[in-house]
Amino acid sequence: MTFLFLLPLLLSLGFFGQSAAETNSEKKPNIIFIIADDLGWNDVGFHGSNQIPTPNIDALAYSGVILNNYYVMPVCTPSRSALMTGKHPIHTGMQHRVIFANEPYGLPLEEKLLPEYLREQGYKNHIVGKWHLGHFQKEYTPLHRGFDSHFGYWSGHQDYYDHTAQESLYYWGYDMRRGMNVSYDSRGKYTTTLLTEEAVKVVHHHNTSEPLFLYLSHLATHSANPYLPLQAPDDVVKKFSYIEDKNRRIFAAMLSLLDESVGEVTKALNEKNMLNDSIIIFTTDNGGPAGGFNLNAASNWPLRGVKDSLWEGGVRGAALIWSPLIKNTPRVSHQLMHIQDWLPTLLSAIGDKGAVSDEIDGQDVWEAINDPEKGTYDDLLLVIDNQRNLSALIKRKDEEMWKLSQGTIMDGKFDKRIGPDGRDYKYDWEGLKNGFVAQAIKKTKCALPTIKNIETMRQKSQIYCSKKNNLNVSESRRCRPEWGEICLFNLDDDPCELNNLAKEQPNIVKEMLELLQKFNDTLVPPRNQPRDPASNPKCWDNVWLNWMDYPKPIACQSQ
Repeated sequence: MTFLFLLPLLLSLGFFGQSAAETNSEKKPNIIFIIADDLGWNDVGFHGSNQIPTPNIDALAYSGVILNNYYVMPVCTPSRSALMTGKHPIHTGMQHRVIFANEPYGLPLEEKLLPEYLREQGYKNHIVGKWHLGHFQKEYTPLHRGFDSHFGYWSGHQDYYDHTAQESLYYWGYDMRRGMNVSYDSRGKYTTTLLTEEAVKVVHHHNTSEPLFLYLSHLATHSANPYLPLQAPDDVVKKFSYIEDKNRRIFAAMLSLLDESVGEVTKALNEKNMLNDSIIIFTTDNGGPAGGFNLNAASNWPLRGVKDSLWEGGVRGAALIWSPLIKNTPRVSHQLMHIQDWLPTLLSAIGDKGAVSDEIDGQDVWEAINDPEKGTYDDLLLVIDNQRNLSALIKRKDEEMWKLSQGTIMDGKFDKRIGPDGRDYKYDWEGLKNGFVAQAIKKTKCALPTIKNIETMRQKSQIYCSKKNNLNVSESRRCRPEWGEICLFNLDDDPCELNNLAKEQPNIVKEMLELLQKFNDTLVPPRNQPRDPASNPKCWDNVWLNWMDYPKPIACQSQ
C-alpha cells in the first residue's frame, strides 16, 4: 500500500499533529459574566485608586483587556436589558428609570435573550444573584428566559442580611429564591457570601463536556434598604479603619467581599480545569452613586457626575475581559464599546455570529477586543429618556470623540466631581501577587505580567483632567444643563467634561442634534406601569412574588 493511498486515512485520523485550537474547534468556551451593582469608575484599583484594594479584579484586568472607553446605561434595568437583548433600551421600552418591585411590567417576552441564544449552542445557563427585568408573572422570570437555574432575587436591591426589599413604607417583603421557590434558609447570611458560595458550587458541579454560562449578578456595592443602606460584617469593616469616612469605610468592606468573590470563582474554575477555555467578563451596570446619592459612597473620580446622570461618571463603566482565547493581551483598549455589545460579541466568540438578528443595536466587537487597530463605533447613542428630558450621544468626527448631552438630574446637585481620589495610599502589590486570581492564572498564557508592565497599564487606564481639584473654567465654557443648556465636550481632550464647546462648534452641535433626532424617531414608548397594590408583599405572606399569576387575596381586594 503506497503512502499516497494512506494519506487521506492518516489525515482523517489526525496523525499530523493538529493544533489545540483545531482539535478543540467544537468545544465552546465557558462564559463567566460577573456584574457588579453600582460600582464606580474609581472604586477599582486598575483605574488608579489605592484606597480600597481589589487584587482579584485587578489581576484579571492586568492580564486581560481593560476596557477604558466602555459605556453603560446610567441606571440598572436599562443596562441589564441592553446586555440581555443586544438592543438599546429605547428599542425595547426599557429606557425610563428602573423596574420597581411593585410595578407590573418587564423586559418584553418577544425579545430573545442571551441565554436563549446560548442554550441553542448547548450551553448550561445559570444565573446567581440579581435579575431586575420583571417578575410580576412567571414568564418574565429567569427560568422562563433561558436560564436552567436561578439562586438570588428578582427585585433591584435587598437588605444584605434579612433579604427584604423595601420599595416604599408600605411595600416591603422578602426576596430570595431558588428557582421559583422562596429560599427562607438564606435569612441571616450575607448576600455576597451566599452568591459566591452558589457560584462556586455551580462551577464545581458543572459537567465540563458542556459549555457553561454563569451570570453572577452581585448585589454589591448597591445600597440596601434606606434604614441601613451600607452593610458589611464588622470584622471586614475593621480592616479599613484607615478610611476616615464611615460610609466609605463600610463601602470598602462591601467591595472587598465582592473582590474576594471574583477570586473564589476564578479559583474554582482553575480547580475544575476550566480556565484555559473560559471567557471572564467583569463590569459594572452603571456609574457609581457617589457623595451620598442613593445613600451610597462610591467614587467616579475624576469623572463628573453619578449614577443616573449623563456625565461620564454615570455612563462610563469600569470593565474588563479576560481569556486565554484573546490575542494581544494584556493591554488597555481605548476602542469605543457599549454594554449592548456583549450579546453579539460573545456569540461571535463562540462561533455563532450568524444567529444574531439584524435588528439588534450592539456591535460584534470580538475582533476589536483581539486587535487594537480595529475600529468600532462612529456614532453611539448613550441615553434618550424623554420623560425626564435627558439625552446624550457620542460621535466620532475628524478623529475626535465628541459627546453631546442635554438635561440633568436633581437640579444639578451632582454635576460635579466627587471623590475620594484614593491616590494618597500605597498600592497593595503583595495582595495582587498573592490573590486567588493571580495564583489561579499562573499556568495559563494570561498569567500576571511584570510589575513594570502593570505600572504602565495603570498609567494608561487612568483619566487625567486639566484641572486637579476643581472645575474652575471660564464662564463662557461652563455648561449649566439645569438651565437647559446643551453641553458639548471633546472627550479625547477633555474626558472630565470641563469645557463646554457648544458655542464654539455650532456645526457639530447641529449634526449631533440631527443624529439624536434620527435615534428619537426609532424609539418605542417606555413600558413603565404604575405600582399595583396587589403586588404588596403583605398580601402574600410578606414575600415578593409573581403576584399576577394568582387570584388576589381577599385581604387585598379593597386596596
